[in-house]
Amino acid sequence: MAFSDSLETLNEEEKRRSRDRLSVLKARHHRKWWLLLWFLSGPGILVMLGENDAPSMLSYAATGSQFGIGFFLPFVMLTFAMAFIAQEMTVRLGAVSKAGHAELIYRRFGRFWGNFAMIDLLATNLMTLITEFVGIVAGAGYFGIPPAAAVIGAVGLIAVAVLSRRYWRWERITMALALVNLVFIPVAFLTHPDWLMVGRAFLTWRPLPGGMNTNTVIILLADIGATITPWMLFFQQGAVTDKGLSVHDIRHGRWDTALGALLATLAAMGAIIATAPLYLHHMNAGQFGAAQFAQALVPYAGRVGAGLFALGVLEAGLVASITIATSSAYAFGEVTGTAHSLNRPFKEAPAFYGILLLVALISGAVVLIPGFPLEMVVIIVNVVAVLTMPPAIGFLLLLANDREIMRGHQNTRLLNALGIGVGVFISLAGVLYALTVVFPQWF
Repeated sequence: MAFSDSLETLNEEEKRRSRDRLSVLKARHHRKWWLLLWFLSGPGILVMLGENDAPSMLSYAATGSQFGIGFFLPFVMLTFAMAFIAQEMTVRLGAVSKAGHAELIYRRFGRFWGNFAMIDLLATNLMTLITEFVGIVAGAGYFGIPPAAAVIGAVGLIAVAVLSRRYWRWERITMALALVNLVFIPVAFLTHPDWLMVGRAFLTWRPLPGGMNTNTVIILLADIGATITPWMLFFQQGAVTDKGLSVHDIRHGRWDTALGALLATLAAMGAIIATAPLYLHHMNAGQFGAAQFAQALVPYAGRVGAGLFALGVLEAGLVASITIATSSAYAFGEVTGTAHSLNRPFKEAPAFYGILLLVALISGAVVLIPGFPLEMVVIIVNVVAVLTMPPAIGFLLLLANDREIMRGHQNTRLLNALGIGVGVFISLAGVLYALTVVFPQWF
């Protein structure tokens, strides 16, 4: 049967995915490896740069302004390494099972845990999306754009991206936006940092300035939550499935995720280095609201650097709004058994697109409520992400070791050791935070 004839028996989602897979097969057959990487990249880059969202970049900015670079530059490298360990498992899970993360939890652990995972994800995603719109409004505010106009514009752009009626087109649009996250790197250069001091930070890994206290623990958790959160698991596995990656693509999926982790790490470090002058000049981040960080950098990075910083925060919120809302829609569709693919038109997957746009609309509306404590939410949301991560890691490890699901691609002993290490690290961070709340006199 000819390829064109076989397409007649497929639905629209399968047709679009099959055409994309045909391009992959041609590139692999002709050994065009760079073209193959181009076709297969996307989910890993998007999940890592998407996690460099508005609250994450503002957490990094608060880190640089309150603590400088000595401890936190290598610490951020460590947290992104942990994120890679977790996300690599989602690549294999999606490529082997052809199912999303929520669907696998529902299938293997029952309706209760499937619904629990979805409801927990939707609740935390909604709270996180609110902070993304905080970043959008803050970044747009630097350029004189009113909050209402910024929210309406962002929701409109999200709608345009997700209603492009094809996963490949949506992925390329979102990736182009995500790469704007790298503007934090030139901002760091514009502040003229002491590069010898930056290099020494990696070689010596200095202790925390001021020792361990409640504020330090909150920043530590915020920076962990800025790199590894539950929505990432649901998004990347859903995207791998929607993209149609197979077991033959796992290696490229790892490279895609590693490249995303590298780019996100560089951008995060750029934000910390860029705001370090605020620490060196005894300026505390607590003096600044989210919208004022860019203005505070004008004396050190100039108006160009400050403008790039504001643009980066705006972009971070926008890209994360797209990816986080999409992860919510994937989970909802997987658990309810309704169509959940960006390769389907709206009329074939109304619930999928409806959830995606609804959570974005609600989050944008909340940000416009007068007197809403936006700045506090920005920091707290990453802390909450850390506290909800241990169960997610537990489900991930169980699924990645399930022989029936993985069919020979389950975790090795090394991967299990690394995955358990990530879970223990995050759990201990949560325990440390709990101790600061219950026994503040100890810190």
